[in-house]
Amino acid sequence: MDKKIYIVTLFLIIINSLVCISQQNDISGYKLVYSQDFENVKAQDDFEMTDAKAWRITKGKSGHTLELFGESDYRARVRSPFNIALLKEVIVGDFIMEVDLAQSGREYGHRDLCLFFGFNDPTNFYYVHIASQADNNANNIFIVNDEPRTNIADKTTNGTNWGKTNSWHKARIERNVEEGSIKVYFDDMNKPIMEASDKHFAEGRIGFGSFDDTGRFDNIKIWAPKLLEKKKGIFR
Repeated sequence: MDKKIYIVTLFLIIINSLVCISQQNDISGYKLVYSQDFENVKAQDDFEMTDAKAWRITKGKSGHTLELFGESDYRARVRSPFNIALLKEVIVGDFIMEVDLAQSGREYGHRDLCLFFGFNDPTNFYYVHIASQADNNANNIFIVNDEPRTNIADKTTNGTNWGKTNSWHKARIERNVEEGSIKVYFDDMNKPIMEASDKHFAEGRIGFGSFDDTGRFDNIKIWAPKLLEKKKGIFR
């Protein structure tokens, strides 16, 4: 092959590879504002917890993860989850988030993990409660608005199959503030398991945890049009 043709071909291959990588990390109108795989020993410093002693970085077969392994020494002012790890620096309005998560507790109706967003303070936020069986207090999208949590989903399923202990799944939240839309996906990224419409909180922090169970989180990715101004700590 002519040397010039070889160089041009190699250049095009490199450019195409870079474009593919960019497409994996960027979504139209959004940019990747946070990514975490917990392979850095200081990864836990990104979070503000209700009780840091209930969390740790754990090594598994495929790398390190953030693990909620115990009950937090924290009681919410109104009825709502109390095992929470919030990202300190990520405050967003519109966003898309993906995370790998594994439930490590026993099987029962309210076996759960939670994803938090629009978190303004301990009594004003949204959360998604992903649980084995749905009822008024489980497997739904909730708002905490200075009173005990209230379910707001227009659509949900009868329950979510966590599978065996420590089985990994992928979850995704899509939030559009202007439209008020909230969509939640679990394993199947083409069909949401929950949907809601609400405009109470236009922005806030994102977090992870459980109402009163245990589990692991990994490979967090958050896309947003922009990051909003940092605020003071939530739990202190």
